[in-house]
Amino acid sequence: MDDYKRQLARTLAETGALFFADNLVLKDGRATPYFVNMGMFRTGRLSLELGAFFAKMMLSRDLVKNTDIILGPSYKGIAIALSTSVALWKEYGFDLPFEYDRKEAKTHGESGLSKNMFVNGTFFDGCRVFIVDDVATSMGTKYELLEKIDAAQKSMGIKIRVTGIGIAIDRQQTTAVYDGNGHVVPGQKGNNAINDFVSRSGIPVYTGAGIREVVNYLYNERVPVLIHGSKRPIDEAVKTQFDQYLQLYGVG
Repeated sequence: MDDYKRQLARTLAETGALFFADNLVLKDGRATPYFVNMGMFRTGRLSLELGAFFAKMMLSRDLVKNTDIILGPSYKGIAIALSTSVALWKEYGFDLPFEYDRKEAKTHGESGLSKNMFVNGTFFDGCRVFIVDDVATSMGTKYELLEKIDAAQKSMGIKIRVTGIGIAIDRQQTTAVYDGNGHVVPGQKGNNAINDFVSRSGIPVYTGAGIREVVNYLYNERVPVLIHGSKRPIDEAVKTQFDQYLQLYGVG
């Protein structure tokens, strides 16, 4: 496990961004024994640590040379895009602009000039965009962002190329399965969400760390994690529940 991944794992534990609790439900409707909330990286130090993690990931995979703009989907991706841009400049001297989208179209100010759903106005013809986000589960947020990018390039009459997507934590699980009424079917595996996304979009996805290696590292090192409201090392019962969950819904 790379040093920057170990640092991320320890910071997830330190901040309570990774936690185990009862009655947790994902956006797709499935129950889960754990959650990752990158919103807990909410101080200057922690924000810079998160940006440094993404910057190191991009440098280690030689992605910076093919990137003009760092884009983060609102809302949590905004802070990640900003902190990544700062870290790339501070640590490596790469001065890249950052961008983020609106949830709703602007209805005042310069809104009459453009229906663009992006805030900082960094896009230009032929620009290469690298997307950064916190967690990969169903990839639904990423599909929505690609639709906004497509609408932006059509309205602006330019070409925008998404060169890749960087994810801090891959939950390493399949998509949800729904019945005819749109209700999630518990215990049934769908497809590999990231593989499906890459196949459909043609855009590569780079994951910083998989949840298996994060939890295994914290478990083996006896690092205290937020479990049912208190900090303690991951015990056998919690680890077994986690392993069973990934056996049920996990990939690979």
